[in-house]
Amino acid sequence: MAFEREFDIMVVPTKGEINEPPPPWKNLSFSVVEPDEKNIKMSSQELDKILTQYIETLSHRTEYHIGYPVNICYEHHDALAPLLQFHLNNCGDPFTQNTVDFHSKDFEVAVLDWFAQLWEIEKDEYWGYITNGGTEGNLHGLLIGRELHPTAIIYASKDSHYSIFKAARMYRMEIETINTLVNGEIDYADLRSKLLLNKNKPAIININIGTTFKGAIDDLDLVLQILQKCGYYNDRYYIHCDAALYGLIVPFIQHVKTITFKKPIGSVSISGHKFLGCPMPCGIQITRKSYISHLSTKIEYIASVDATISGSRNGLAPIFLWYSLCMKGRAGLQQDAKMCNENARYLKGRLHKAGISSMLNESSIIVVFERPNDPKFIRHWQLSCTRDMAHVVVMPGITRETIDSFFNDLMQEREKWYQVGTIVPPCLADDIGSQNCLCSKQKMRH
Repeated sequence: MAFEREFDIMVVPTKGEINEPPPPWKNLSFSVVEPDEKNIKMSSQELDKILTQYIETLSHRTEYHIGYPVNICYEHHDALAPLLQFHLNNCGDPFTQNTVDFHSKDFEVAVLDWFAQLWEIEKDEYWGYITNGGTEGNLHGLLIGRELHPTAIIYASKDSHYSIFKAARMYRMEIETINTLVNGEIDYADLRSKLLLNKNKPAIININIGTTFKGAIDDLDLVLQILQKCGYYNDRYYIHCDAALYGLIVPFIQHVKTITFKKPIGSVSISGHKFLGCPMPCGIQITRKSYISHLSTKIEYIASVDATISGSRNGLAPIFLWYSLCMKGRAGLQQDAKMCNENARYLKGRLHKAGISSMLNESSIIVVFERPNDPKFIRHWQLSCTRDMAHVVVMPGITRETIDSFFNDLMQEREKWYQVGTIVPPCLADDIGSQNCLCSKQKMRH
């Protein structure tokens, strides 16, 4: 079936990834042991000891967390810790109060209102909810598209997040995987040709506002032009914007494409734990209110209408997001975006000057470079890798000192990996462009 085409682009772990060293807390015993009825105090002390060691390990490892887009730089956990004594469940529609009081829907709606203003949609025209992460937002956005256009084909670039292809499998939908340009953007010519091949069916387009690995931003305006030229009008397409990381970066950097419901998009999803920062995975999903009736079901048991993917929803996440937005504000987010963008350019400059193949998209905070030749180094710096590439995601908590420490460590280890000359750095010309590849092959050509 067509939805199985996704398996062609699945990443299979390499031998190095399979043999990577274990995490640093593997020496701790996490086995569930029945309490000692004769000495409950001793049992409690043992548990406290394990947790203390685990917390100490995590605290140390935060200095080497540079490969994944999670903002671990927040200081409000102490202020919000007392909330852990309450079970907060936001089941059902955020705009409908439950018959029980243990929820945080007022905070949730406040957060949704903030994002609705950011993405330019009126309060009475949008619907949304706080999800368990970016994947749930993508699942929900594509589900709305499917309900509006039951026979539609999903179009997603091969650099899209894996959850897009997961959604196609879950919903048994046909999906067309579109090629990408060397910088990670969707290949607009390939999109056009595949849209023309399937003109008899509506289109659900996934637009990446920052691809997972390279941080590329698809050109929404160009995609809209292509749809129109191919004969797809408003009632024959649905656009979902996956803005997991860049949804809180793009609006605060000048001269880049923005996310706005003033354009004919159907939904936007971001991850709350990424650029903004939150101790638990969460996300924000916003769509047009007129679309949500296709998913809404009245549930008498919870005295609410339900249109979400999950039933019970984390009531702590909206409060953490609300608190972060109130503490930072737009000015703080703009400052973070500017700082991360500058630090990413700083890292790219150091790598390039040292002769290391690397790339950085415009307005991006993701620096792609040659994959380190040692699984232990990859584990130590918690890097994300695919094929011969690795990347550093320069988040708000990554300082110039951290970047310098990583760079110096990389240069020191790299000298060992390639000193004999029998092993050479990989050629990344096909992956990041010949202008960014500084391997020996490219040097000989020039």
